Amino acid sequence: MNPCRTALIYSPLFGNFNYGDDHPFKLHRNRMAYDLLAAYGLLELPNMEIRDCLPVTDEMVLTFHDPAYIARLKEFSASEEPRADFRYGLGDAECPVFKGLYDCAALGAGATFEAVRLVEEEKFDIAFNLTGGWHHAHRAKASGFSYINDAVLAINWLVARGRRVLYLDIDAHHGDGVQEAYYDTDQVLTISLHESGIYFYPGTGFEDETGVGRGAGYSVNVPLPAHTDDAIYMKAFDEIAYPLIAAYNPDIIITQIGADTFRTDPLTNLEITTHSYGGILAKIKSLKIPWVALGGGGYELMNTARAWTMAWAIMNDIKLDPRLPSAFIDKIEQQGYQNRVLLDAMHWAEEGERALALVAVEKSISCIKKTIFPGILGSYGNPSP
Repeated sequence: MNPCRTALIYSPLFGNFNYGDDHPFKLHRNRMAYDLLAAYGLLELPNMEIRDCLPVTDEMVLTFHDPAYIARLKEFSASEEPRADFRYGLGDAECPVFKGLYDCAALGAGATFEAVRLVEEEKFDIAFNLTGGWHHAHRAKASGFSYINDAVLAINWLVARGRRVLYLDIDAHHGDGVQEAYYDTDQVLTISLHESGIYFYPGTGFEDETGVGRGAGYSVNVPLPAHTDDAIYMKAFDEIAYPLIAAYNPDIIITQIGADTFRTDPLTNLEITTHSYGGILAKIKSLKIPWVALGGGGYELMNTARAWTMAWAIMNDIKLDPRLPSAFIDKIEQQGYQNRVLLDAMHWAEEGERALALVAVEKSISCIKKTIFPGILGSYGNPSP
């Protein structure tokens, strides 16, 4: 049996960009994850490669994004002065404008394209872009810290090559931009497990958002109430996502694996730990489908570093010491972090809150099984030309 070939996409240029000191999206979390990977010896594995990337081309950007929006994004990116155009979602506290913004977004999208290209053309089994997963970028609007939708651009390239693609999003936020791109087509199956939009950004991703026209049944959403814990999260994945992935049988699976589902993330209300996060990734790995992983959200930096280190270890069939390496502990202590362990214990939410969450998730699962499974499972094998 041939060993799994893996690629990590990483550019030191990402360290040149900053959303602002007060912005919750900290690009230097990628460096923290990279340092932890190095401390565990995960950057020198025999069957892996580290690949740099180039910015995505204008031609590829325009396979999804509106030309006027991209022109404004480039204009603002080149400006020395703060700019804003709220028609395009640019310049507010959520999506700030800074010099070099377009370069940053294009590089992130280029890293995702390189990951997909390596799997498609060079036949890597798995490729991981820490900096990818900007799933809130819409066709003509920045949103949710996202300016260019890297996943959509990469998926469009694969679909143009005749590939059957499944997009799975386990970030705490609904993958609304990716859903938008494929809502009326059966060429891509999108599945998103996320905190419920009833009270949470972006306010979308409900069970009845299942696609239109040829896309009916090809958008699947599992909204999770606050206090969803490890066992409930795994239940949702096992009963909805896993059988649909198996039924669809894609040529390639693209996952957005944001770590903002964790119970100590400052922006979210789920109660996930490394237990269910790692369990889901291990199940994806076991499918042996060519796999591209994108980083996504994560606003507690050590959570993100731990999650993505664990993810890379799973991708490479490496079992890690649950204690963080001493050299890494010494480094993060200087930054005020007191973490000592890689893995969390399995967590159960408080009994009353858990009971409410479980009832809501079971209701969602039942709804999806009634509306999606009967009419769609049989047709997944025959998408329209």
